[in-house]
Amino acid sequence: MDNRVTLFEVGPRDGLQNEKDSVPTSVKVELIERLVSAGIRHIEATSFVNPKWIPQLADAVDVLNQLHREDDVVYSALVPNLKGLERARQTGIREIAVFMSASESHNKSNINKTIEETYPVLQEVVEAAIAEGMRVRGYVSTAFGCPYEGEVSLSAVARVTEKLLRMGVYEVSIGDTIGVGTPGQVKERFISLIEQFGAARLAGHFHDTRGTGLANVYAALEAGIRTFDSSIAGLGGCPYAPGASGNISTEDLVYMLHGMGIETGVQLEKLVETGAFMERVLNRTLPSRVLQAMKKTGKEGECGNEQYTAGK
Repeated sequence: MDNRVTLFEVGPRDGLQNEKDSVPTSVKVELIERLVSAGIRHIEATSFVNPKWIPQLADAVDVLNQLHREDDVVYSALVPNLKGLERARQTGIREIAVFMSASESHNKSNINKTIEETYPVLQEVVEAAIAEGMRVRGYVSTAFGCPYEGEVSLSAVARVTEKLLRMGVYEVSIGDTIGVGTPGQVKERFISLIEQFGAARLAGHFHDTRGTGLANVYAALEAGIRTFDSSIAGLGGCPYAPGASGNISTEDLVYMLHGMGIETGVQLEKLVETGAFMERVLNRTLPSRVLQAMKKTGKEGECGNEQYTAGK
């Protein structure tokens, strides 16, 4: 396997959008800055979806404007339409992400449009963003299963992926929104998608609903994928996908990759401290297994070739 993997941290957006109560703007800013300090260089910071639908992220403009932005960090935000793009412009952000589903029912639930109706909306967002010098990333949700329709065909995933790439997105993140994917299926699908579109234009986005998240990452690695989305402490879920639990934990992913000798550029000990910070903020135990293991030891432990200490 190649010796380097790119991590795309989605906790500040995909993680916090599913919280029952809104997290203060200052805490969101601190979370993002802690992630940067840990070595994360790609962060989805917030969303410009209508606050009526995602009130937890209504402060998107304030979050981005209050951040101390580092030159070598890519800060991204989810943008559903031209109105969202206009709000994003107020922050000077240089990368956005657009999203849609591979299954009709989830797309209607999530976006309130059919798949065919969604294409022209995203096309105008992508074209307008690129015209202003922004980079655009794409998400395909329910790429392994849908909460309403069950199994989703590979052809449906490939069709939506091709549409997004033709629009001009530089990368498409293939998402197991409800965590039903299994390693064999993941490897098979990514091998096929890589044959069609190339590994450099694809990423993996896994949820750990059934405990297969990291196994699915390993399968995608074997297929040739080298970019993965993850969420600090395993935060997250999808408000429009019943039963979806959190994303794979960034700490757990880094632990596994470092143990395999794969470089990430991330300091695991600082990730653990950041996960512990979010537990204090939310006042509950979070799913990251590495975080929970280090809390139990309460002392320095060994992770691959690194020494680290759980945040107090």
